[in-house]
Amino acid sequence: METDLVARVERRIEEEKLADAGDVIVVAVSGGPDSVALLHVLFRLADAHQWTIVVAHVNHQFRGKESDAEADFVAELAAGLALPCEIGVIDVPAYIEEASLNGQAAAREKRYEFLHQVAEQYGAQRIALAHHADDQAETMLMRILRGTGPSGLVGMPERRREKKVELIRPFLRIYKSDIVNYCAQHEIAYCKDSSNELRKYFRNRIRLDLMPMLKQYNEQLPDSLNRLTDVMQAENDYLDAETDKVFRRIVTFQSNICRLNRSDFAELHVALQRRLIKLILNCLCLERERLVFTRIERVRELMVKDQMSNQVLQVDEQIYIVREYGSIQFQTYAPDPKPYAYEIRLASNELDLPDMNAKLIYSWMPLSSYKQAASSLDHNGDVFLDADQVELPLCLRSRRSGDRLEPLGLNGSKKVKDMFIDAKMPPTRREVIPLLVDASGRILWIAGFRRSKHALVGPDTERVLHMKLVLQEHT
Repeated sequence: METDLVARVERRIEEEKLADAGDVIVVAVSGGPDSVALLHVLFRLADAHQWTIVVAHVNHQFRGKESDAEADFVAELAAGLALPCEIGVIDVPAYIEEASLNGQAAAREKRYEFLHQVAEQYGAQRIALAHHADDQAETMLMRILRGTGPSGLVGMPERRREKKVELIRPFLRIYKSDIVNYCAQHEIAYCKDSSNELRKYFRNRIRLDLMPMLKQYNEQLPDSLNRLTDVMQAENDYLDAETDKVFRRIVTFQSNICRLNRSDFAELHVALQRRLIKLILNCLCLERERLVFTRIERVRELMVKDQMSNQVLQVDEQIYIVREYGSIQFQTYAPDPKPYAYEIRLASNELDLPDMNAKLIYSWMPLSSYKQAASSLDHNGDVFLDADQVELPLCLRSRRSGDRLEPLGLNGSKKVKDMFIDAKMPPTRREVIPLLVDASGRILWIAGFRRSKHALVGPDTERVLHMKLVLQEHT
C-alpha cells in the first residue's frame, strides 16, 4: 500500500503538473497524520525530481502546551530529515479579537500569510497543502448546506495560483484511511489535534455527525461528492471560457468602467448572464466575496427588463450600474445626477421613480376617510393635500436652481437648497429627492422631508389627495 500511495501521488503530480523538476516546495506541516504523511511522500520523491523541501509550521497558540508540543514535534521531524524548518508563532486569539473573525477563518488567514512569507524567503515555486479527498467531500457538503452555485461545487482546486506561488494539494485524490494506513505501515509518528473533536466548528460537525449519518443512505457518499467535483470542475472551466469570450466580444473595459449594450446582454443564456455580471464586478473590484445570488439577480433584472429606460442601481458602496436606454455601464464612482420630471397621471395610483430607486403611491379620498387614515400613517413619508386647492397637472421633479418653498409653520419662503444644507442632507441626495409641484409652479411638498403651507386639508375640504414616497431597498 505504501509504494502504491507514493506512486499514485507521483503520477498525479506529473499528470496535473503540480510541480516541476528542480522546484523549491514549502510543505505546510501541522503535525497531524495528513501533513506528516505528505512531507514523508514528497521527501521520498524529492531526489528523483530534484526538489528542495522546506518545512513550515504555524503555532496558532490556540491550545497552549499542546500547540507548543506540536511545534517542537515538527521541528524535530524536520531535523531528522535534515530539512530546513520555519516555525511561525502567531497569537491568533488576539488577532480574532482585533479583526472580528471567527477562529478558523483567523487561523487560516494568518497561516497562509506565514506560508507565503516562507515561500518568498526560500524562493519557492510551490506551497504544498495536505487536504485530502475526505476534506474535499466535507467541503462540498458544507457548501451545499450553506447554499452554492456551480462554481462552489468545484470544491478545492488541486492547484491554484496565489500571489507569486502556486498552492498545490497532492493528496486531494487520496482518502484519509489510506493516509493513516501509510503512517502505520511506515511507523510514522504524528500528533493528534484535540480541537478536531470540538463540535463548535461547523466542519467538525459535518465530519463527526452528518457524514456518518448520510453514509447510512450511501456508503460511497465521499466518492459521489468527489465525482461531482470532477464533473463541475470541467463544466465550470468550460463556462468560464465561454464567459471570457463573451466579455471580450461585447464589453468595453476601462480602468473603472465596463460598458455594454443591453441588447447584446439580453441575447445571452441566463447562465452566461450571471457569470458575465460576476466577471465584470470582479474586473472592477477584486476580492469580491459578497456576490450572493440575490444581488446578482437584482443586477440581471435591471439589465434585462424592457419597461425601464433609465435607472441607477448602487450594488454596494463601491459599484454603481447606470442604465440609459440601450446602454449599460458598470462604474466604481457615483454617477452625476440628471434632472428629471414626471407628470402625475390621475388615472393611475403609482409612479415609478428610477432616478432615486423609489416610487410614489397616491390615492384620492373623501374628507370622512382622511382623519382615520392620517392618524395611522408616518407623516414624514406621507402628505395630504386639499385636492381642490392644487392646480393640475401635478409634477414630481428634481430640484432646480432658485427653487423656494413656503414651509408650513414659517413665515415667508426659503430656498430649498438652504433647507437641505441646514438639514445636513448629503449632496448626492439633494439632487435626486423629488419635489411635488403644481401647474402654477408652487412647490407643495419636498417628498419625505417638508411640506408647504399650501393646499392644507381643512374643515371645508371635500377631496383629499394622499401621497406616499416608498424607497426600494438595495440588496
